[in-house]
Amino acid sequence: MTMEWHYTIHPDLGVLSLAGHLGPEAVARFTGAIDWVLPRGTGPVILDLTELRGWSVGGQIAVAQAARQLAQEGRRLELAAIPADGSPVPDGTHPPIPVHCDLPSALAAHRAMVGGSGSGAATRGPKSAPRRHNA
Repeated sequence: MTMEWHYTIHPDLGVLSLAGHLGPEAVARFTGAIDWVLPRGTGPVILDLTELRGWSVGGQIAVAQAARQLAQEGRRLELAAIPADGSPVPDGTHPPIPVHCDLPSALAAHRAMVGGSGSGAATRGPKSAPRRHNA
């Protein structure tokens, strides 16, 4: 099963939505998505897992690595709507990862923090990781 992603820009944060399964075969695509997201914002990144059907231990570890990578850039990773098979495998090396029950709750929490309603307008990124070309 494949995994697809898209990135949506909201006021003061970004939402990276995943669909499919984050298994070993999709970790490179997920890592590419994080690499794509990093230069496109300054606020937290909410990883929307509403459409994710499941994730392997390797996929969960990739999420923990993404939290570390974002933290190095002064950004935070948050999760929304984690799959039924649980939250990321803690390895003791990633920063805390806030978990929200769903995407609307995550967005509401951020609107409350900044004291505004936010427009909800978004700009979409690609549906899949950009293809890399060897030079």
